[in-house]
Amino acid sequence: MKERKDAERSHRHSSASILLILGVLLTACAGRGGNAPTAYFPPTPAYALPTASQPVVFYNSPVPQCLDNLIYLQDLTIPDDSSVLPGSMLDKQWLVENNGTCNWDRYYRLRLIAGPDLGAPSEQALYPARSGSQAVIRILFTAPAESGTYRSAWQAYDPQGKTFGDLIFIQIVVSP
Repeated sequence: MKERKDAERSHRHSSASILLILGVLLTACAGRGGNAPTAYFPPTPAYALPTASQPVVFYNSPVPQCLDNLIYLQDLTIPDDSSVLPGSMLDKQWLVENNGTCNWDRYYRLRLIAGPDLGAPSEQALYPARSGSQAVIRILFTAPAESGTYRSAWQAYDPQGKTFGDLIFIQIVVSP
């Protein structure tokens, strides 16, 4: 009988030990949330995302600016201080070089900046020329009726209205 009592006591101790271990494990699992789902919150971006009330604005990347330049090379007609008759028609031509990095298009102009217009419009289209090429600029003038020395100076302008390059001019001596 003693053996039987010892067996029952041993069985009670092992049953109690198992229950104790199960209780500890269940408590530990319940503390971690057990099988309950865990909510996921994505990280917040470091920048604000546009909303319907915030329009998306795109910025153009800066375009490298080209440089304008005009170099006077030579007078092709009517050298400086040429003697001309009063009222005569003058076909003045200059050889120039576009040694800038911009191509001259229809928006480039040549404007009178000093002296008389000698019958020519005070603004002219600058001959279209690619960067690195030579061009002939031609303006038709009329000599004044009065004797004297006349100088008409012209300057190149870019599409934004900024001057560039060498001046070109006609200088004549009107005499009968």
